[in-house]
Amino acid sequence: MEDVTVQDVLDLLECSVEAGAGGLDTEIRCGYVSDLLSDVIAHARDGDIWVTVQAHENIVAVATLVGLAAIIVAGAVECQPQAVRRAEEEGIPLLKTALPAFEVVGRLYAAGIRGRL
Repeated sequence: MEDVTVQDVLDLLECSVEAGAGGLDTEIRCGYVSDLLSDVIAHARDGDIWVTVQAHENIVAVATLVGLAAIIVAGAVECQPQAVRRAEEEGIPLLKTALPAFEVVGRLYAAGIRGRL
C-alpha cells in the first residue's frame, strides 16, 4: 500500500473536517468499520481509520484509547457538539461525509487501505 494520509481521504470521500485539522498529515495504516464501541476497542489498532455512523462524544474516547488516525462519520449523520469539542481537544481528526458507510469502505479499499483481522 502506498502511504495514505488522512488528508488524502478528504477528496476521496467528499468529507468535511469537523475537528482535529492539525492531524490531517497522519498516515493511515489500515481501516476499521463498526458501530459497536467495544468491538472497535478490541479489534482496531493504532493508526487505523475508523468508519462509523456513531457521532457522540464516546467515539472520540475510543479513538484516543486505541490511537486511531481519524474517525469518519458516514451517512450525513451530524456530529454532536460534545464530540466535535472533544475531538478538537484530543487532536483526533473527525471527518463527516454524506456517503453511506458501505461506499466509504469501498472507496478506502480501492485507495489501497485494507482491514485486518
